[in-house]
Amino acid sequence: MFTPERLVLARKRRRMTLAELSRESGYSAQSITAFENARKNPSEETLSSLAAALRFPQSFFHAPPAPDMVPGAVSFRAPSKMSAAERDSALSCGSIAATLNNWLEDHFTLPAPDVPTYTDLTPEHAASQVRADWGLGEAPAPNMVHLLEAHGVRVFSLAPDCFDADAFSTTRHGTPYILLNTRKTGERGRFDAAHELGHLVLHSGTQTPRGPAAEAAADAFASAFLMPKAGILAQQVNNASVERILSAKGRWGVSAMAFSYRLRTLQLLSEWCFQQTTKQLAQLGYRKGEPGSTMLCENSKLISKVFEALRADKVPVADLAKAVHIYPEELNHYVFGLAPVSVRGGEQKTAPARPGLTLVR
Repeated sequence: MFTPERLVLARKRRRMTLAELSRESGYSAQSITAFENARKNPSEETLSSLAAALRFPQSFFHAPPAPDMVPGAVSFRAPSKMSAAERDSALSCGSIAATLNNWLEDHFTLPAPDVPTYTDLTPEHAASQVRADWGLGEAPAPNMVHLLEAHGVRVFSLAPDCFDADAFSTTRHGTPYILLNTRKTGERGRFDAAHELGHLVLHSGTQTPRGPAAEAAADAFASAFLMPKAGILAQQVNNASVERILSAKGRWGVSAMAFSYRLRTLQLLSEWCFQQTTKQLAQLGYRKGEPGSTMLCENSKLISKVFEALRADKVPVADLAKAVHIYPEELNHYVFGLAPVSVRGGEQKTAPARPGLTLVR
């Protein structure tokens, strides 16, 4: 059986228009439209050409429809800079990640969802309440991906070709999902994870609030969650200099700009000092990155344990990829690059080294 929805999913994942897929595959846009609308089924030869153009196994197009990521129920980080093609490609990543999650739930016992919703609280109070619910106190938050997974959030990585999608979150049938961009610094990746947690806590429901107000609320939640008020006050950073900010931010695992903004929010920096501080930080390169940072990007403990279990049972990663009807290289896009993938060496062999012989008297 051919599944038309899978052809649409694969085309959107590769950001191809009908005309582009037509050029790559050699079949007319009218024929491809008929396949996608279930008016006609492609022959195996035709499907082979389409699969090659889209870089998916043919089995991908025979599998049942993948879980759908409804745009209206998805919260994107920084959505204003995304094109429709970029959004559709990111949503397609989510559908494939949800398919992978279904396989994981069928074969492993995963943590049950435990994300509270506080739609009637301010972001500051909601962040404080979630910290209390999860027993974090006023200490710095641990590894955010591990923390989310421990509370039942399914965290996957976005494919590296999703350049403009920072992160997104959604809830499907009671299970929360977060997909994270892995090209950022460790500090900014943590903030993205906390931002998406903010959406799950503040904006639950099938129709997620959009726009600047919702993004600002999620940012405020992330700031308060990663840098709790009492913990920041205890550091005595009133009117902190740039040098003090760069020294103190490491304790909380946040960017210099995020730490400065939090100080301003807590009125520990005047407006003038905040403007001067952020100007100096921008001149030092902290507007777009974290120069000299040694913080590694956080990744999944749950997926690491899954691969350990598969290795113990002598199950190749290729078998998992085959089970979800994608290639191992594509699988690696969604699991933080944790899947071991073999690389061909060009069939060249190194000549055996000849040991040097020395006469010993």
